[in-house]
Amino acid sequence: MLKPQRLISLDFMRGATIIGMIIVNDPGSWAHVYKPLLHAEWHGATVTDLIFPFFIYVVGVSIVLAYTKRIPQQPKAKLVKKILKRGVIILLLGWMLALIPSFNFLNLRFVGVLPRIAIVFTICAILYLYTNWKEQLKISIGLLLFYYLAMMFIPTPGYHKVMLEPGINIAAWIDSYIVPGRLYKNTWDPEGLFSTLPAIVTCISGMLIGKIWLVSQSVYRKLVYLFVIGFLLYVSGQLWSWHFPINKNLWTSSYVLYTSGLATMSLATSIYIIDVIGIRTWTKPIVIFGTNAIFAFVLHALLWRIFIIKIAGKSTIGWFMSVLT
Repeated sequence: MLKPQRLISLDFMRGATIIGMIIVNDPGSWAHVYKPLLHAEWHGATVTDLIFPFFIYVVGVSIVLAYTKRIPQQPKAKLVKKILKRGVIILLLGWMLALIPSFNFLNLRFVGVLPRIAIVFTICAILYLYTNWKEQLKISIGLLLFYYLAMMFIPTPGYHKVMLEPGINIAAWIDSYIVPGRLYKNTWDPEGLFSTLPAIVTCISGMLIGKIWLVSQSVYRKLVYLFVIGFLLYVSGQLWSWHFPINKNLWTSSYVLYTSGLATMSLATSIYIIDVIGIRTWTKPIVIFGTNAIFAFVLHALLWRIFIIKIAGKSTIGWFMSVLT
């Protein structure tokens, strides 16, 4: 019998997304990148644009499976302290990586992949402790509509019309005032604070699906629910994109629905293959990454930074290879 609170498939999805992040961030040579490993130039989405939202979605599902067991066992105040501690650790790890190798505190990028994960996890985990699924759904709808209205109906200052161009949109304008330190693209950041609002909804969508999975019904019926909900989210995202384009850098509302739909159908497929049928031998290496996701991501980032440090005018890896030859 499948245990409802233990899903090997969830670790598999988490591990697959982390491996995807590592490959996408460091493809070897940026001059010769396999095209699917590149993000969409602006509007639209490639397979690569699914990796980060899939990870955040899995974070949401994991919150439900982990804290549903802990809420009856520990006071909520104690759980909040643990959540805040975990969030701060992830945030500090992100800032540490941003400082290496230059250690230029004056040019520190405060936002990024790990800071966004830290913010989203902390907010959503606390939200799960103090709200029910109906309230979470209302918050999600409210955030998506608020972000949509702000992006599509507030003229970009200085241009007197709505703009959705790189660095020229209301999100970039707001981030330029509220985000401290350096922005990744100088005038804007794909992990800015304003676009973190819809990213929170990506995590909540995972929480809502996690809640459905804990319902006392047959595994096959729940899988049908997941496939149907995933398909409806996917179609809704596609339809919304006709007016509010799917865009990873802006993390648009249509992008949230589109990626959450695909993530839900992917999770349902993984559950069926790995947890229901039990075909899991080939998943072990990926599951290892999934159970050590943040560690794997930080380790790869540290190694990459070590390799680019200059020694005798060459990168570390270049110097090492020259010594060997």
